[in-house]
Parts: sequence; structure tokens; C-alpha cells
Amino acid sequence: MLELDDIQHILLTRTPAMTGRYEFLTFDTSDGGRAWLSALVDKTQSAQDADATMDESDRWVTLAFTWTGLRALGVPEESLATFPDAFREGMASRASILGDTGTNSPDHWSGGLAGDDLHAIAILFSRNDDRCARSIAEHDALLARTPGVRSLSHLDLNANPPFNYAHDHFGFRDRLSQPVMKGSGEQPTPGSGEPLEPGEFILGYPDENGPVANLPQPEALSRNGSFMAYRRLAEHVAVFRDYLRENAETPEDEELLAAKFMGRWRSGAPLVLAPDADDPELGADPLRNNDFGYRESDPFGYACPLGSHARRLNPRDTAHYMNRRRMIRRGATYGPALPEGAPDDGVERGIAAFIICADLVRQFEFAQNVWINDETFHELGNEHDPICGTQDGTRDFTVPKRPIRTVLRGIPSFTTLTGGAYFFLPGISALRHLTSLGA
Repeated sequence: MLELDDIQHILLTRTPAMTGRYEFLTFDTSDGGRAWLSALVDKTQSAQDADATMDESDRWVTLAFTWTGLRALGVPEESLATFPDAFREGMASRASILGDTGTNSPDHWSGGLAGDDLHAIAILFSRNDDRCARSIAEHDALLARTPGVRSLSHLDLNANPPFNYAHDHFGFRDRLSQPVMKGSGEQPTPGSGEPLEPGEFILGYPDENGPVANLPQPEALSRNGSFMAYRRLAEHVAVFRDYLRENAETPEDEELLAAKFMGRWRSGAPLVLAPDADDPELGADPLRNNDFGYRESDPFGYACPLGSHARRLNPRDTAHYMNRRRMIRRGATYGPALPEGAPDDGVERGIAAFIICADLVRQFEFAQNVWINDETFHELGNEHDPICGTQDGTRDFTVPKRPIRTVLRGIPSFTTLTGGAYFFLPGISALRHLTSLGA
């Protein structure tokens, strides 16, 4: 049975937030960090709280910490040593494993995210701009009266008009395929797979292989916690639009090429079910827009290319041990929308997402290394994920066709990683445990 009253809401609920802020913090003193945390514990909703008050609430707070942040709060060294190596080393130190090279290298990250003094994140989601402004003002006031804790940087979020919160800046509908946990009360939509054991995502529960050993100690700190991989991806909208225009003959062909890159039309309709033209009704229907596989319906990628973004990130029935690779994704867009037809304005815009899982190596790092940036994925050769893979202008993208396939050469970077970090997402009782350290 899931302890919903002790699990931070972001693990199990998708709030109707339309805006918000990510605040990245450093603790100059342990006392300051614990005082800041003590002030926010009671404002951090559990999954049970968030579900019960979803209609009435207008803001949602989530708190998470890096390994160096746990140390700064006063977690003992013997406890810190029980955390997994990937988390202890941090995302920036594992850049070569993740394929974060070239312009994606931590050398170019913004906001102080590559340094050891990144200790915590406060995720402040809000239903509207007015509530967001009040939430930020309250947090700013907390920082001002709490010596020993300060903001390294922040990222303001938005709902990306003229679309809505579920679309990225390229115009694609997002957040369509998410795993469901046993005991959550949620029912998976057709094609989303059976509910998975909660230990795939939350520490202290059995996973798909049974009971899990070697969890971080003490149990009071690890139980009902999880790990989050934060990725801030700048989307180069003008570059994407220009590439489509230069490599397609008509507007209709541009839309089809965009869909081939993504694996879905902008509406969310999957190419496997709508191979020739967009079907917005299909894209908006949760009972149909995930109800497909690749093995029988499209084994050679004639509808959805083998190397498309959606097919790489969720190979479905073509992947081994797929249930052990699933991850929960949360996040939002940032930056103003680029008007249609406008040239690049030099303003950064993109997606800032969290990938939540119980095992950073088996789940997140596997996806980055093998699915996104492995050039031999599906034996393609010289290809990375066309949307979020590392691109240096020398990679290809193959669109299978009868009788002759199309190979697009020199794929540019449609996105650039501008920041990232590994965070530990404690349970509610673990947050209180952290406030008591040093007492």
C-alpha cells in the first residue's frame, strides 16, 4: 500500500499549474538550510493532500536536494555514503556517460547548476500569474530573513501561449505517455501498459524484480523518496522551422517531416495510427492516442521512423525489459513563444523537465546513453535522437520509404542542454527528519 500522505505530490499528481518558478539554492550554513526547510515543510503537499485539494489549491511546493545539499544540511557521512554513485557524483560529472558534450557540456550550463554549491531546488508551481507572483514574493521574503541560505539562480515558467501548458515551443503536444503505479488509484489508458510496481519509482517498495535491497540509510531518510534528473533544454525554434522549410516542398510536407522527427503530429496523434495526415481528434483522445505498438504495426518504421524522438524514448513492445526502463516526467516550458514566421530573436525558450525514477543508472542514464545518443540504436548508424540528442551537424536522420528511403544529412541542434542536476526527492517525513539534524 502506497503511503500517499508521505510521498511528495509531484511523484503521483499532475497539478493544473500554468506557471511557476524553479528556485536553485545554496546553503552557506547548515542552520540556515534547516531553517529554510523548516519554514517550507508544512507547505509541501503530499500526494494525498494534493489530490484532496486539487480544485481549491492554487499553488504547489516541491523540495529536493543534491548530494552536496544533503551534506550541507548535516546528513552524516556514513549515511551519505549509502547513496548510489551516480547521485553522489552528480550529473555534471557524468557528462561523458550522458552524451553531454560540445555545446551541451556542463562548461556551458547557466545558473550555477554545474557546481558543487547547488544544494536544493524549490519547485513553485502556481495555477495563474497572480498566485505565482505572491508565491515568489513569499519565498523571497523567506530568503531575506533566513541567513545562511541564498538563491543561486531561478527559472520562471509559463504556459507558452498561443498553445497551452501541454505543448512545447515547437508546437508539439507533450506529456502523453506516462507509466502508472500499482496502488496509486490511477488506471492506465489503453496502450500505456499495465500498472508497475511502485519500487520502480519510489524507494522502500518492491520493484518489478521484487524487494529492493541496498537503499540509502537510514530508512527514515530514504523511504517514500525518489531521484530526479533535471534537464533544461533550450529549443531553437527558428532553426527547426528553417530546417523544415529547406527540406520540404510544401507546408504539408513540412508538417509531415516535423512529425517524422517527433514520431507524432503536433496534435499528439501518433504516426503509427495516423501515418499520412494529422488527426487532432485522435491526438486529444487519451483512450486512443497511446493505444499502439511498433512490433506488429510498424516494424520497419514506414509510419514512425525507427530513430524518431518518441520511438527512441519509448520503444514500447520492441524493447527488452521495458518495464524496468519506465520513468515519470514532469516539467514545464519557459521563455516567450516565438511568433510564427518570425526570425530568431536571441531569447532563450525551451523545456525544463524532471525525470523521476528509483534508479538513475538503470532508468535515466540508460535512456540517455542507449536510446537517445547511441548511434547504432535499431542498427541505424550515425544517428542520435533528432530532437534532444547531441548533434554537431554530422549526424543523419533516416525516413524509411518504399522503394527508396530518405536520409537527411547534417542534422543541426534543434535543442541545447543549458543545465542539469541530480536531485533526491525525500518523503514528507524525511523532510522533517532533515530539519531535526544537529538538534
